[in-house]
Amino acid sequence: MSLLSTAPSQVVAATIDVGTHPEAKIFGLTINTDTVLTTLIAGFILVALGLYMRARAQTGVPSKLQLIFETVVDAVNKQVNESMGIKVAPFVVPLAVTLFGFILLCNWIGLVPSGHPEKLPAPTADINLTLALAFAVIVPLHIVSVRRRGLRAYVKHFFQPYPIMFPINLIEELVKPFTLALRLFGNLISGAIMVALLALLPAYALWAPQGVWKLIDAAVGVIQAFIFALLTILYFAFATTTESH
Repeated sequence: MSLLSTAPSQVVAATIDVGTHPEAKIFGLTINTDTVLTTLIAGFILVALGLYMRARAQTGVPSKLQLIFETVVDAVNKQVNESMGIKVAPFVVPLAVTLFGFILLCNWIGLVPSGHPEKLPAPTADINLTLALAFAVIVPLHIVSVRRRGLRAYVKHFFQPYPIMFPINLIEELVKPFTLALRLFGNLISGAIMVALLALLPAYALWAPQGVWKLIDAAVGVIQAFIFALLTILYFAFATTTESH
């Protein structure tokens, strides 16, 4: 009997359904409704937390939320200052902090039980969102680079350190948004696959490995959000470097 025709294989094929999303057609465009919903939820939570913290912010005894926020901002400020100087690009700090918070919430939404298959999967496990985030960073990156360096210096950097390096430098810039997106997407989709695999275990044995994996997944969510924000800072640092530096 072929392995492909065995009952366990059929169960695996029928149970693991990663990458399939409920869809809706709007103006001829296919929309992944679960990704849109969870993205809106993450955005709403982030904005609500920001407004709440602003209303409760104080210089005396800060709340735990304010302490967490100040810790993150201080860490980003330090990284930006070391990489490029805060005065060079002050917008990078709020951009990196916002990306970190938003991606972290998107990653953690997938930890909330929502049935099988999941009704509320992590939106960052959808390549469409990670690509959108990557291009939201890379497109302004080149605009800022032209403004900071000047058009002539911007074009010149593609031919450095030697003119023969132009094809490699050009390819590097073209693939940058895709590597940024796929790094985040790959880690999150692997988590979704693991959850689907664990769902194949008997119900009485499911709670222990699933609980352990949720903790690992939560840590991975923090790491991936941090890496995305850090790469954003480093990309802007390289893009705003001038000859004098």
